[in-house]
Amino acid sequence: MAALGSERAANVMQRMGEREIESLSLEMARLSHVGAETADSVFSELAAQTGRGAGNVAGGLEFVREVIERALGPERAAEVLGRLSSTETKPFEFLRRVPPERIAGLLRSEAPQTTALVLANLQTNLAAGVLELLPSAQQPDVALRIARMGDASPSVIASLESMLREKVSAPGEQEYAKAGGAKALAEILNHADRSLERNVLENLAASDQELAEKVRGMLFVFEDIAHLDERSVQQVLREVDQKDLVLALRGAPESVTEVVLSNMSERGAAMLKEEMEIQQPQRKKDVDNAQSRIVAVVRRLDEAGTIVIGGGGGGGEGEEQDESEAVV
Repeated sequence: MAALGSERAANVMQRMGEREIESLSLEMARLSHVGAETADSVFSELAAQTGRGAGNVAGGLEFVREVIERALGPERAAEVLGRLSSTETKPFEFLRRVPPERIAGLLRSEAPQTTALVLANLQTNLAAGVLELLPSAQQPDVALRIARMGDASPSVIASLESMLREKVSAPGEQEYAKAGGAKALAEILNHADRSLERNVLENLAASDQELAEKVRGMLFVFEDIAHLDERSVQQVLREVDQKDLVLALRGAPESVTEVVLSNMSERGAAMLKEEMEIQQPQRKKDVDNAQSRIVAVVRRLDEAGTIVIGGGGGGGEGEEQDESEAVV
């Protein structure tokens, strides 16, 4: 329904019962950002209605409001939305449907504390995308402020939301909630790429070593694969791309390589070692990207309940050099 757009979704809802509309509205209000690949997959199952995908999809309370008002009219829509009021929404909910590059542009001229407050309240995937798009010189400062942030003042959030709504021309309700802290920063970094993760942690350590270690302990980094149980490692190895594995193990700690090889068949381990030996030197940036893709697989399996990773392992021992163009 979210992919259809408000007008077409309203046309569909007009043919539903009120109980169906209420139930569906609740699900759309809770809907987070959905990638184009997933949306295309859903539409392929509904090929009788459409033969092509709809790109990125996002729901949210504002989308639900527009759809229900089109379908039922303002008065009945207000009744349905009133029954949905128990569904708590985070501050800056209206930014859920705004591309990260646009949010980064809106925040670029704002103070670091303002940017940190917004990112701490965004969905972690979206916050990571925005943080990556900020100038690298700003990233550590914003990250430090997120980690040190406590409860936010409702009046401050209300004022900031009002300002941002004007910028994106998106009307909505004022909402506020608890945000920030080391956990908030760790959740954002868990969805960021390896270079951003390293940049933030290294600069955070320079400012506050204790806080940096606290955040690091909440992360799962590539080196933490060595701490997974055998069943989890084997599950991860079934999911990752072999080319990424070969690339990711370049320069990795010996403990990680040993764990990977010990959880492969004898033939598979021999083939992997052979590929690693014949592979040409690679840019460190490419190695980082491969490691990030593997970590993304681990986190996906953990979120699905297929494996359990617990807390991060604090991968400080094997920190690589800073130069993104270095070869390993």
